[in-house]
Formats: sequence, C-alpha cells, structure tokens
Amino acid sequence: MLLPPLPLPLWEGVIRAALLEDLGTAGDITTQALLKPGQRLTATFRARERGVLAGLEGARLAFTLLDPHCTFTPHKQDGAAIKPGDVLATVNAGAETVLAGERTALNLLSHLSGIATTTSQVVNAVSGTKARVCCTRKTLPGLRAVQKYAVRAGGGSNHRFRLDDAILIKDNHLALAGGDVIYALRAARAQAGHLVSIELEVDTLTQLETALSCNVADAYLLDNMPPATLRTAVSMIDGRAIAEASGGITPTNAAEIAGTGVDILSLGWLTHSVKALDIGLDID
Repeated sequence: MLLPPLPLPLWEGVIRAALLEDLGTAGDITTQALLKPGQRLTATFRARERGVLAGLEGARLAFTLLDPHCTFTPHKQDGAAIKPGDVLATVNAGAETVLAGERTALNLLSHLSGIATTTSQVVNAVSGTKARVCCTRKTLPGLRAVQKYAVRAGGGSNHRFRLDDAILIKDNHLALAGGDVIYALRAARAQAGHLVSIELEVDTLTQLETALSCNVADAYLLDNMPPATLRTAVSMIDGRAIAEASGGITPTNAAEIAGTGVDILSLGWLTHSVKALDIGLDID
C-alpha cells in the first residue's frame, strides 16, 4: 500500500527546531576547527538491524535546510522492510553540512523507524483479525505529526491528532460530570457538531450497559479489560458502535485481544516508549 507523504511544513518545523537546538549560537565548533577549505564529504545511511523504515524526508531536511545545494539520494522508501547492511540513503555536501546535520538526521530516522518497526510487529501479530492497530495522543511534545506518520509507515492507524478532532469522554471527564454517564453523553451530543464523533471510555460492563441504553456514543474505549470481559463487551455493543481496546496491549498479547472481536487496539507506548532502530551514517 502506498504511504501518503507528510506535508513538508510539518517536517520543517521539527527539523528547524532540532537544528537550532543542536547548533546553538556558534555552530559546530569541532568541525570548524578541523575543516579544510572546500572540503566535501559523501556519507551513507545504513541499517544495522532489521526493521521498517520511516523518516527519510526528515533526514533529508537535516542537510538541505543547512545547504539547499547539497545532494541527498534515498535508496529506500518509508514503509520498506530493511535488514542489516541495507543502504538507505546517501548525502553529498560540504563537510560542515554533513557533520552538522548528522545527529539530527540520525535521531529522527532511528526514532521514527523504531516506531514503524514496532507498529509493524503488532500489525503482523493481529493479522487475520479485523482489528486495526492504532496510536494515541501519548506522543512526545512537538513530534506528534511525525510520530503518527511513522505509525502509518508501519501499517498502523491514527487516533485523533488533537483535542478538537473528536469528543473522547474519559474518567476525568466523567468526574467533571459527577460520574453521570448519561448526562455526559447527552451533553456531549448537544454540543458536538454533526460531523464530530463521540467516544466514551468505560472501565466496567455496568458502565457500558448504562451508556448503551441512551445510544449516543459512536465508539467505546474499553479500558484495561481482560479478554473474557472484552468478548462480553463486544457482544453487548453488537456492532452499534466501534469497540476499542486499550491498556496493557503488547506484541505478545495483541493477537489474543484482537481475537475478542474488537475493532481497534490502541497503544500509547507505540509513540512514547519504543526503542529506536539502529541506523548508522558512515563517511565513505
């Protein structure tokens, strides 16, 4: 499946901030001390472990924002399966550009490829079920757009991007409503526009039964329920709304949870806690 590109401005904001953070006010003083006039370098990005690639556009911008005339050549595409030794991209530029952009490019490429790789593992684990693997808003500040892009590169889906995308009534919102599920749902529907979806987080089957009685929610977030309880919840919902499982989902138990019949598996750790994929940049 073709992976739609992320709009360029979303990459640029992240990369500009990262370069400013790294270069400080004086730039790369190590390279400045050793640089010979006119010196150019060619460097190669190589995979050091098996995984799924994501973030090449960010890596490119780490160099082209420093020197628009540098040459960045991708040899793989985001979403591609990669293995140790695979050449991912090459960059040719002045030595000061290659060395100044190196860490920003590698940090982002390794992090996003780690997200794509882990997402792919979970997607493969639930293959054969109807469940989709989904991320959440538990993203690192400033990186949400690119992290959610990496989830898509790994074959996953995205939950809402922002608080104004949809109404999601969670436990703290229910506390705001005095614990009254019916009031919370009806108040949300009265406020929501006709294109705004409403999802309710439920912790128990009793909460779910109450919520279903007023037939307002478009989706139910079934939080930290064991598989047997999830099966009962899916049966109760009976296709009237989306059933989303969340909490404690890992690659080892994802298949069992997906087998309960839920529509969505949402995993916050896909974006906030995954291990970076080992990728290196070697001077040729």
